[in-house]
Amino acid sequence: MTAPDPHHLDPDLERLVAERTAALTELVAHLMSCWDDERRLLARKLHDSLGSSMTALTMHLGLLSKGLSDPKALERAGQMKTLLNGIIETNRTVQLGLWNDKLEFLGIKAALAELVAEFGQEHGVTARVSLPDDDDAYPREQGVALLRCAEEGLRNALHHAKAGSVDVILDDDGEQLMLTVRDDGVGLRQPPVPESLRCHGLRLLRERARALGGSVTLMQLDGGGTALTMILPRHRAG
Repeated sequence: MTAPDPHHLDPDLERLVAERTAALTELVAHLMSCWDDERRLLARKLHDSLGSSMTALTMHLGLLSKGLSDPKALERAGQMKTLLNGIIETNRTVQLGLWNDKLEFLGIKAALAELVAEFGQEHGVTARVSLPDDDDAYPREQGVALLRCAEEGLRNALHHAKAGSVDVILDDDGEQLMLTVRDDGVGLRQPPVPESLRCHGLRLLRERARALGGSVTLMQLDGGGTALTMILPRHRAG
């Protein structure tokens, strides 16, 4: 009597697994789309409400300060202005963390350029960006996925790889988009790459790419460092 092949699945079971996987992928895509929309809406509310109010308060405080002559009152007004400016900057940082307006109004290239430049300045890391020459527009969901990949790669380079320099490279060959975040850090530690993809940030990134028909890989580079790469099929913006 021949033993059943453990690697051979019943056709009905294979179909069930495929249908289940497709349903889960569609659900993840829907949840991420809702999540992105909520983040975008919240960022817009922070900009339109809190940001505008803080800016108006700063202007009113400046006008009031002009009528003050007491040194202590002027000092207190200066402290209040500094505090308000700090709140405005914090609000801006939170907005950017939720949603990058440049992505929506100027496109993924402008959003990546700003992200990489600010990352380098804030953390004292040599950060470079390479972008396609063409100004083609991409669908918003692709732009969001590429931007999230860049954010995840920069986070990993800073907190895990301990990198001194990082390159963010976007390539477009007309058929697919490829974003690579490459660093010169300590490289991958044990466990190996497939296990590394189990961390939540990378798992979500992989599911986001899968929902768009793409993939995410994390690999160690020869000579040290790592490369996080997202590949998406090229779609024209509608």
